Amino acid sequence: MSFGSILLMMFSAILVENFIFAKFYGCCPFLGVSEHPDTALGMGMAVTFVMTVSGGVTWAVYEFLLVPAKLEYLKTVAFILVIAALVQFIEMFLRRFIPTLYQALGIYLPLITTNCAVLSAALLTVQNGYSFIEAICFGLASALGFTLAITVFAGVRSRMAHANPPEAFKGFPLTLIAAGLLAMAFSCFSGIQF
Repeated sequence: MSFGSILLMMFSAILVENFIFAKFYGCCPFLGVSEHPDTALGMGMAVTFVMTVSGGVTWAVYEFLLVPAKLEYLKTVAFILVIAALVQFIEMFLRRFIPTLYQALGIYLPLITTNCAVLSAALLTVQNGYSFIEAICFGLASALGFTLAITVFAGVRSRMAHANPPEAFKGFPLTLIAAGLLAMAFSCFSGIQF
């Protein structure tokens, strides 16, 4: 792939095929951690690290271990193990060096291990036949799209906290409506197909 096509693939992963708004991957942390912009950005950074590194590591595991041993059918299990190890590393790092972010992320930090966005990035890398560099770039771009979505939505939710909606819309219903409207706004990047 040329440099231009890698940039196009990254642009597409960030905006056009955004994991949250176009594919609906990773909705649990998207809805759970997006109440405060700082927490959302911290979660996005943690997911960015895991998805970028796991893109390269899972590619290497697939190409150098699973394919030669004809164990391609074990890719999902192998990828989950790699992602779990990376999340453990991040959890130890945050607990030691950024305890406030570790406290704020709470239960959602270990849930990165089972975040379907992280696993999907690794599986899509193999499915699309990306090279090592392309796998890392795709993981980074997908994670940046996730971070953009969760951070923008956190900003919207922080503004909604000061709204006075009708009683039936208070709480989670208004959150889902706002997420739907934001997803519709992001759909303009893909164009309208008739």
